[in-house]
Amino acid sequence: MFEAILLGIGAGLISSFLTGPVFFAMIKTSIEKGFKAGFSLAIGVIVSDVILIAIVLFGTQFFEYKAEFDKYVGIIGGVFLLAVGIYYLVSKLTVNYKNRLEKINKRGYLIKGFLMCILTPSTLMFWIIVSGIISVKLNNKLDEKLLCLFIAMATQLSIDGGKCYFSSKLRYKIKEGALKKLNKIAGVIIILFAIWLIVKTYLKFY
Repeated sequence: MFEAILLGIGAGLISSFLTGPVFFAMIKTSIEKGFKAGFSLAIGVIVSDVILIAIVLFGTQFFEYKAEFDKYVGIIGGVFLLAVGIYYLVSKLTVNYKNRLEKINKRGYLIKGFLMCILTPSTLMFWIIVSGIISVKLNNKLDEKLLCLFIAMATQLSIDGGKCYFSSKLRYKIKEGALKKLNKIAGVIIILFAIWLIVKTYLKFY
């Protein structure tokens, strides 16, 4: 049970920083339109993630877990994370600091967050990989997997809410250059984690 909670917190942390376009869209929206707009977008992302997780969980119930799955999860997951990290390093970012609009269409931002997440293939791939890792670590126990994923969603929403709040309050202090640096730092961290995952898997199975 304790391991499920730790895995959930870890998955939520990674998820909240991993999806590049969505991650920076929340910060940009909060700076440009305010906290309510940014947080509405964050809720849309969570709704999308819950649907994708349900699809992944439902699908994996038809497959019998085997120990050799560890090898494929480690290699495929490492390569995927490596690609995401490289994307972070080469992607560009711009922010509009002009005055915000008075009226915010929260439903519109929620739908925008939902569509940005659910129409991004990398998001589904991420949850497939996470589900695989969780299944391996928790011996495919459904109750612990559900607890783990619930903790992941709660962690992700808390972090995203914090990002939106502070981005809104500190909008003029958050410079475009600082966000670009954060983008690259996140890329380096993800790349290092990807390399660690690939090396660990290689040493275990090859």
